[in-house]
Amino acid sequence: MSLLTLNALMKGDVRARLRVLGGLLESSGYDVVCLQEVMYRSHAVLLRSLARSYGHRAWSGTVLLRGGLVVLSRLPIVSARFVRYPMTGPVRPEFIMRKGAQVVQVTTAAGPLAVINTHLSANRDGDWSREGRYTHVQRRELATLAAVVSGVDAALPVVVAGDLNVPRTASSLAGFLTDAGLEDTRAGDTEPTYRPTPRWPSPPAFDHVLVRPGLTASTRLVLQNPVTLGDGRQTYLSDHYGLAADLSF
Repeated sequence: MSLLTLNALMKGDVRARLRVLGGLLESSGYDVVCLQEVMYRSHAVLLRSLARSYGHRAWSGTVLLRGGLVVLSRLPIVSARFVRYPMTGPVRPEFIMRKGAQVVQVTTAAGPLAVINTHLSANRDGDWSREGRYTHVQRRELATLAAVVSGVDAALPVVVAGDLNVPRTASSLAGFLTDAGLEDTRAGDTEPTYRPTPRWPSPPAFDHVLVRPGLTASTRLVLQNPVTLGDGRQTYLSDHYGLAADLSF
């Protein structure tokens, strides 16, 4: 099966960009799509109306979506739940997003698969050292996420996908992988998943596809080029690239 994860960017021509994204998804071959920063239920409904072949979906919230998380699936969704991360550390606008993890079980041709879609707090200082104040925030969130992964039936294959806001080289990510019993499908690859800009020419790899042993994945960066909006303007789909994974188990 094929999976896509993308931070869809919650500001700037949002509906216009989501319209383009919906069309791209509809014509794509992805079986499951994990999206972050889809902030409003109306935006999720818009995507569902454009990507009609995704007959199954998971999100929660009446106006604001919990965690800004959305899963669209062409495969049947058996169950879905949201686990909120602890609100610790400096007071910040992200508290409104109620960040957490979305745990979805889908039925594939090879059997059930647990998909965990997540978005961790941003490191606003750009300091991922052990002493960094946002490192402490992210470690607490990663500990919660590790408990969520460990709580999934040991017999089930698991994939964790999303914007962890943690570089692939960070010690906090290495510790999380050990605690959760996961493998990084792009281990050693530091190619940015956040789109480089003149102000930040060499950003880290923030977006990840992590798997439980026994599940293999071939990954690639996608959705890197500018798109044309409905009014003819050119822009990027997001400030992140998409990360696609072909999974087998």
